[in-house]
Amino acid sequence: MSDSVPETEIPADAPEAEGVAQGYDPAAPAPLDVPRTPTGNAEVDAQLDRLADTDHLATDGHVEVYEDVHRGLRDALTALDARPGPPGPPQP
Repeated sequence: MSDSVPETEIPADAPEAEGVAQGYDPAAPAPLDVPRTPTGNAEVDAQLDRLADTDHLATDGHVEVYEDVHRGLRDALTALDARPGPPGPPQP
């Protein structure tokens, strides 16, 4: 008795066969289609839009984009701290 599984041929009209014939590569980068809701802050929204760049990169290319977005978000938060706030109560 053999533990091997017999190989089966995929019919030419099967969807999988069509995808392969049309150049479909299941290992190729594919969009995650994660919705990004605008925040109303242009700087933050630009960084969130930058995340879409990962949709066309292999996994090892994601790190550079994530680090860039993280840096941009950190800069946006730092800029909020640098803005003058409302005047405080008068000192006695």
